[in-house]
Amino acid sequence: MAIDQSLVARLQRVDVCAVSDALDKLGMRGYVNGLPRLATEARIGGRVVTARLVAKDQVAPTAGPPRHLGTTAIANCLVGDIIVIESRSGIEAGSWGGILTLGAKLKGVAGVISDGLVRDIDESREHGFPVFARGTTARTARGRIAEAGNQCPVAIGDVTVHPGDYVLADGSGVAFIAAADIERVLAAAEAIAAREAAMAGALKSGQAIHEVMGASYEHMLKKD
Repeated sequence: MAIDQSLVARLQRVDVCAVSDALDKLGMRGYVNGLPRLATEARIGGRVVTARLVAKDQVAPTAGPPRHLGTTAIANCLVGDIIVIESRSGIEAGSWGGILTLGAKLKGVAGVISDGLVRDIDESREHGFPVFARGTTARTARGRIAEAGNQCPVAIGDVTVHPGDYVLADGSGVAFIAAADIERVLAAAEAIAAREAAMAGALKSGQAIHEVMGASYEHMLKKD
């Protein structure tokens, strides 16, 4: 399915704090903490492609040649997509690695977000490929972890994410937006960002901070 590039462009112009505030204002869930940016300083925003990983013994062997985890997700991506991985096996092993990073980079994938551990993070940094994850490890997934599904719903933090949803990630965290809600959330986030830009301008022009951050700011996220 083609990506609506105008929506992606709008998403990339706001930050995660504005989107998190918009989700609060609209009474929606979507922000996930604890997924720090481990490679590059880039903000990434785009459409979600999903993969779900589990302990290897939870997946029945399949016929044919083995296929390493992550390769199907890369094949499913269009340029600018972001791979989102559920990895809750409880096993210390990488849900993503260096060769996958190179393959994703060459395919035009915008980044990867894993609710688990990743390895070869130095290679991701060398390739300039954005990675957000719970942490790092040197232990391989081979013989430990397997794919249980691709382009299926995944659990990231306390948020259920579907393929085709949208995600924005930066130094403040990760925010997911359901595809059906993207227009409403973007409109709210853009309004919040514009209001905060005006507040910054007022401060620079000499207005006192207690006036700028007064009652109107405190009530800015009240539900309409």
